[in-house]
Amino acid sequence: MSLSEESVDRTVDAGVPVPRRRPRRPAWTHHRQLVVAVSVLAAVIVVSVLAPWIVPHDPTVGDPASRYLTPGTEGHLFGTDEQGRDILSRLIWGGRATIGPTAIATSVAVLIGSVIGLLTGWSRSWLSSAVMRITDILFAFPVVIVAFALAEVIGMGVWVVASAVVFAAVPYVTRIVHAETRRQRELEYVDAAVGLGASSWTVLRSEILPNVGATIIVYWTSLIGILIVLASSLSALGIGVQPPTPDWGRMVAEGAKVLISGSPFVAIVPGIAILVVGLAFNWLGDGLRDVLDPRWSPRP
Repeated sequence: MSLSEESVDRTVDAGVPVPRRRPRRPAWTHHRQLVVAVSVLAAVIVVSVLAPWIVPHDPTVGDPASRYLTPGTEGHLFGTDEQGRDILSRLIWGGRATIGPTAIATSVAVLIGSVIGLLTGWSRSWLSSAVMRITDILFAFPVVIVAFALAEVIGMGVWVVASAVVFAAVPYVTRIVHAETRRQRELEYVDAAVGLGASSWTVLRSEILPNVGATIIVYWTSLIGILIVLASSLSALGIGVQPPTPDWGRMVAEGAKVLISGSPFVAIVPGIAILVVGLAFNWLGDGLRDVLDPRWSPRP
């Protein structure tokens, strides 16, 4: 028996408990900014999903006798608007109309832009250059004009905003993924894979995509935050979700009418919601960028 084994036996015989290692927390839980972002977004998403069951009042029905009740009034935590509708109920329900469609539209845009970026970044043909020039033109085109044009064709509604979000995001994602794919293509591991006889599709799917994937995820989450602000702005202009369905952007626009006349909370409350959610998505993107970086390590 070795000396170390004798020591262990004596420790056990003496009845002294052997210390156990605590299970290690996932690395991302040490990133405070990421934890805050995940917590905020999880709470907002859960509340939005459960909106039909948890709203204290009907968000579309008001009481003319309860117009502009100030925040803190009994039964109306955030007050009421010009039609006597409960702002908290409209805020909760408005999250469904603001976050859901924007997140879905952004995801579609990221998927389309990633595919185009990967293919054009890998190819060196004239077609790849032509696609990128078209992307540059679309990138410079005003999104608001596109939204109004779509509204004339298909009418006002959430699909106009969703289409405008896709239009705004696809060129951006395409350029990011294209540049990253180009950079990865010049690295030695790609030359080695090609030298071993791997097809272009195999190299893209098995080699380049895993290395570009982290970049795509980071920009996807950050874009959702940016585009929520854009979608809210379009709704505030009247081309998004139509009344009486609540939407954060339209709530801000309606509250702006009385922003100076004594009821600023009507616009400020949904404005804060847009700010907090947009900032949380940006923090989520920043946190994922750090955590997915192999060089990052949690602070002690």
